[in-house]
Amino acid sequence: MNLSQLKVGERAKVIAFSLEKELTERLERLGVTKGVIVKLVRIAPLGDPIEIKVRNFNLAIRKSVADKISVQIIE
Repeated sequence: MNLSQLKVGERAKVIAFSLEKELTERLERLGVTKGVIVKLVRIAPLGDPIEIKVRNFNLAIRKSVADKISVQIIE
């Protein structure tokens, strides 16, 4: 499952990235690393961008980026 498939309020653990190296490194510097727990906060009215909560701050990312981040849902 990828990050863009989460429903608002769901939490998940980041498993892998399928992004270009530069974008992966940028997300890692922002705290989105493998194993971190993220929560989907909201989706923009037209579906892009999406807002996630990661490490006590909110981050807006494009849906196309979220499509390439694999996650595992946390119950």
